[in-house]
Amino acid sequence: MRLTIASAAATFTAAILLYPLFEGGTWFWSSLGAVLAVMLAGLVSSRLSLPAWAAPALALAATWVYLTMSFAAEEAWGLVVPTKASVLELGRLLGVGWADIQRFAAPVPNTEGIVLLATGGVALIAILVDLFAARLRRAALAGLPLLALATVPATILPDPISWPAFIIAAFGFVGLLVADGRERIGHWGRAVLVRRTRMAATPAPRVPGRTAAPARPSAAADTSGLRLSGKRIGFAAIALAVLVPALLPAMEPVSFFQFGVGGSGTGGRGNSISIPNPIANLKGQLELPERRVVLTYASNDNQPRYLRIYTLDTFDGQQFGMTKPKGAVANRTDNGPLPEPPGLTGRTDVTNVTTDIEISDEIAELMFLPLPYPPREIQVDGDWRADVDTLMVFSTRDEAAGLGYRVLTSEPAPTRELLESLPFDRDAVDPRFLALPDDLPAEIRALPRRIVGEVSSPYEAAVKLQKWFTEDGGFTYNLRTQGHSNSALADFLLHSRTGYCEQFAASMAVLARLMGIPSRVAIGYTGGSTVGGRWQVGTNDSHSWPELYFDGVGWLPFEPTPSGSLGQGSARAPAYSVPAPETTGDSSTPTPGATSSAGGDEIAPGSQQNPRAVDRESQLLAGGVPATEESAPVIGKVGLGLAGLLLVLLIPAAARLVTRSRRVRALDRQATRPQDGATAVTSRTAATERVPSVTAAWAELDDVLYDYGLARHASETPRALARRLVQQYEFGADAAAALTAIASAVERVLFARDPGRTGPLRKELRTVRQAIAATVPRRRRIRAVLLPPSTLRRLRGFGERLLDGFDLLETIRLRRTAAEKGS
Repeated sequence: MRLTIASAAATFTAAILLYPLFEGGTWFWSSLGAVLAVMLAGLVSSRLSLPAWAAPALALAATWVYLTMSFAAEEAWGLVVPTKASVLELGRLLGVGWADIQRFAAPVPNTEGIVLLATGGVALIAILVDLFAARLRRAALAGLPLLALATVPATILPDPISWPAFIIAAFGFVGLLVADGRERIGHWGRAVLVRRTRMAATPAPRVPGRTAAPARPSAAADTSGLRLSGKRIGFAAIALAVLVPALLPAMEPVSFFQFGVGGSGTGGRGNSISIPNPIANLKGQLELPERRVVLTYASNDNQPRYLRIYTLDTFDGQQFGMTKPKGAVANRTDNGPLPEPPGLTGRTDVTNVTTDIEISDEIAELMFLPLPYPPREIQVDGDWRADVDTLMVFSTRDEAAGLGYRVLTSEPAPTRELLESLPFDRDAVDPRFLALPDDLPAEIRALPRRIVGEVSSPYEAAVKLQKWFTEDGGFTYNLRTQGHSNSALADFLLHSRTGYCEQFAASMAVLARLMGIPSRVAIGYTGGSTVGGRWQVGTNDSHSWPELYFDGVGWLPFEPTPSGSLGQGSARAPAYSVPAPETTGDSSTPTPGATSSAGGDEIAPGSQQNPRAVDRESQLLAGGVPATEESAPVIGKVGLGLAGLLLVLLIPAAARLVTRSRRVRALDRQATRPQDGATAVTSRTAATERVPSVTAAWAELDDVLYDYGLARHASETPRALARRLVQQYEFGADAAAALTAIASAVERVLFARDPGRTGPLRKELRTVRQAIAATVPRRRRIRAVLLPPSTLRRLRGFGERLLDGFDLLETIRLRRTAAEKGS
């Protein structure tokens, strides 16, 4: 039974690691109830001696009853017994919870479905831990399911696991191992005792004239030393796991999800940057319960512009991802103009625009600059570099939070006539912008030809594709969708036709490639809304749109997502992408969506990664490596680590000073008391009052001797100690007299009926300490000051008493033994 309780405690302490994932504490108390239900089922299994396979089944049944009572009581019989209706209700809540965790970024709200998922998950972990530890007696293997609880926040959250939560979880696991070891040692000791008792109970041959002595039961083996050693190892490992990383400088993590960025770069994060997949974060940002401002901007033409964060150019059949970006030293923003935009030549007019952007300081770990496309020059502080292929501007050392910068763009202003007349050369563009997986469903491959029919140019095909999404195809905008895999793509295009900007952008990009038009997907923000003369962009303006390539003009954005109140509110279709109605078709001034389609993208690496780039509360837009303090160089971090280590090492010295000061104050209090015969107290009372002073002096002398390596012998009396020290170390007259005075006072207090007058002994202690220090080498004197052995002895003793306190748990007996019942 001890292992069952320890298993439940270990599971719950490990579950505490999940707290950063949730808002509020509903999940906490619900999970605690689930763990208790599993524990009670385990206690019943142990009491009834059920086989190992039956215990998990009973625990699952208890969990089912608990979840029914907590989440579907109204549909259950008697609020507890599961029914068909309660099962259906639990299934519905599980589906809602699964949809909710796809919608929200951590910390997620405590919706009923999410709490059910968390509670059920913790209960399953508790069942596995109980199975390994209490049933199969493999407590070490129980660490694997406990580790699963730790990997969830470590995988989802950019911040490291909280060290207090880690310590609590580690204590829980160590407690489980201690309980398992105690159980094994106890069984071993009882087995030996049984054998010896049986041997003693066997009747020996009788010897004539000799009376057989009664057999005495043998004592069990003393295993306290083994248990104490195991505890020391466990707690020492926890302390090292917490303290060593805290004292070492932060180092660049090695990950499969990092890229080399090119160039040499110094300090900071080095030459690599990790990039999340932004597709997974759009819905969470769009569904934030309240709008949060991400950035504001103003331009010389006072027009809104799309601000691109990511450019995704590879499609693997499930989602779009990004090719490895490159940012050489030559492409730093402070070196002048950025590289030329790909494909943009003199065939179209350009509009030169100056935009001033200010990033909110609430953004965390944003290592890319949101920019209108295509940027020509950027005025910004820090080491920011442009990717040659996409013109994304990023940094491996600086962050954009609270940053203000100016962007000069040369935005193409193509007309419909120009786009109609542009030649098409497939060899002029990288093949990756046309690549599609071989397993793309045949229904999707045949779809674009049915949509566009006969067209005269790629541009006309692109316009018809956009019109099909926004007008003719019967599509509706809804955030409650799933957006990955071929089946999801086919369902969106062929059946449900319901989704949000992710599905619209990715689907149009895929259909454009099927028509032979190079395409990619951009992630960022729409132009936002104007407030007080500046354009304000919030989390609700998060957006995804396709970009199509036309030789001579370059990359142009299209807008297949419905806009307005029935779609993405601030989305705007570029003028050139809309079929000419009654107007001329010439749009010399592109709409904001067109001009700003691509900007300084935040690098989003491969589509395989799915961290939360958008945090509901503090990370409005993330996309960099885990946060580190880059304001200080590595040597500074090493210095801080050494300073922290020095402070830790000085703790014993500080404790020794505090102890000495307390004893000196005790001596001073004795010195202020009247010592003449006119006092109204008896001699015994006076002696009692002098005890604290003499005790303090003797304890201080004992610590001084121990610190300098001159510890007294256990059998020595105070007088014998004083005589030996004076003779062995040849103390002077003053030191000998002082030491003799201290020894005499101690003996009188200990043995005399009337100790008589006793001085404060403060001066004597100082004299003896100086004399003892003069007899030892300098190295020992330094150790006595910085690392006093007397204080280390007390710390060691305190640690042993603390560890022994855990033995109290081992004395718990849930049922009386046979011997106890017999007595």
